Amino acid sequence: MCFGGGGGGPTAAEKQASVDTQLEADAVKQESIGDKAEEKRDDIVDALDSRGKKAGRGGGKGSGRRSLYSSGSAAGYLGRFD
Repeated sequence: MCFGGGGGGPTAAEKQASVDTQLEADAVKQESIGDKAEEKRDDIVDALDSRGKKAGRGGGKGSGRRSLYSSGSAAGYLGRFD
């Protein structure tokens, strides 16, 4: 059994090679993350654009959210509490 005698640890060159390898792996990982984020962003933009085209961009009756202050000729939801 060897209890810390003799051999020594990694050399400076081995340590530097390990650091270089780790930096390269991190750069590849960051590039992959950036590509995936850009792809997701494009997918979201496409989904929102197609959704807006289906709904007619708020042009139809009953599309979109209703106002809490007024709804056409009525006073609206908040008007009930005055």
